[in-house]
Amino acid sequence: MIIVSSKHSEDLAQALAKKTRSEYSQLTVKEFPDGDLYLKFNTEVKGKTVVIVRSFQPLPNTALYTTIFIAETAKDLGAKEVILVAPYLAFMRQDKRFNPGEAVSSKIMAKLLNNSVDKLITIDPHLHRYKSLKDIFKIPAIKITANELIGDYVKKNVKDPVIIGPDWESYQWAEKIANRINVPSTVLRKTRHSYREVSVKVVKPIEIKGKNVVIVDDIISTGNTIAEAAKQAKKQGAKSITAIGVHGLLIENAVTKLKRLEVKVVTTNTIKHKTNEIDVVGLIADELR
Repeated sequence: MIIVSSKHSEDLAQALAKKTRSEYSQLTVKEFPDGDLYLKFNTEVKGKTVVIVRSFQPLPNTALYTTIFIAETAKDLGAKEVILVAPYLAFMRQDKRFNPGEAVSSKIMAKLLNNSVDKLITIDPHLHRYKSLKDIFKIPAIKITANELIGDYVKKNVKDPVIIGPDWESYQWAEKIANRINVPSTVLRKTRHSYREVSVKVVKPIEIKGKNVVIVDDIISTGNTIAEAAKQAKKQGAKSITAIGVHGLLIENAVTKLKRLEVKVVTTNTIKHKTNEIDVVGLIADELR
């Protein structure tokens, strides 16, 4: 097995190679003067399983087409099998045509990967209107979850916690994690007014005063949903607030925004960021063994 990576996922790929005792090879990926992609393998892949490690963030569009070039090149060079490890899989949130004329990005992304890779491994993909990855992928597509790791982190680092899901979509994570470590949980009802403006309201009241609140979500993007949840928790007398995201996109100064509200931000390392405190390498390694 040979593990390869391109920009932004090198650290994760190298750690995975070490964990699985596999060969690691850095790809040469650059642009020609006219902007065309240049790609080169730097090791022999004929007859071998090639594992591409690439989170689709940052630059998700570039990540997708670079991944396709890598996979197609590996096959052309005689690779026995091509596995894509995409710890964060972008395009999943556009899972229907919300407005007339829109692209259903998740289906297009899946179609491209179905044609280029033999197997997909991803962590906590955004499954809302899809029941499973099988709804859009024809190749074996494995979903693994960071719930256990997040639960262990909370148990070790947060005393007397309560767990909040900032919306119904996130509550599947919040409730499972809360049940795992036997602590109370609740969910907020989110009303989205625009891509950046949301409001939230507690659905199931629980005692928050004097507690250390942990807000759990699969994706922390602009941080606006987390910010509204944090404001609600503060109003109810929370002692401290920690926001844990499986995938930290953290765009538009999200961390700064949350720090102003005295919210500690913690993420897994599916996307490289200074907030990474939860390591998913072991989860991925278990699927590759």
